Amino acid sequence: MSKFMLIMRGTDAAKEAFENVDFTEVLAAMGTYNESMLKAGVMVGGEGLSPEAGLVVDFDQTPPVVTDGPYGETKELFNGFWILDVPTIEEAAEWAKRAPLTPGNKLEIRRIQGVEDFPADNEWVKKEQEWIEHGYREQPQTDA
Repeated sequence: MSKFMLIMRGTDAAKEAFENVDFTEVLAAMGTYNESMLKAGVMVGGEGLSPEAGLVVDFDQTPPVVTDGPYGETKELFNGFWILDVPTIEEAAEWAKRAPLTPGNKLEIRRIQGVEDFPADNEWVKKEQEWIEHGYREQPQTDA
């Protein structure tokens, strides 16, 4: 199995279409969609992002510059995501096509790299594997 991220991107048209939809209907449609993926055992996670402005850290300078964000153009906004664990990108696309999104929205599908994509003998790759096994929250106990 491979993990794929479905990245939700909206446009001005999507934002306009969303304003004409009852929010309880949106919640019901998204809930039904999420539940179908959970029942199929393919959904690992997913969240929507707050519409309030965030920050952008730009690494074109040293030190990096922090500015108000997100990016200015609507087409660059990342509105939310799902993470699916499916065998192929084609299956991820089939799930993506079922998303209850309004016209003007797009879902970008990207494979998530795993530790298996990197040299197994690298000390940082080994640490990453330990972090994953401990849910990134607990530090693994070492004999140091």
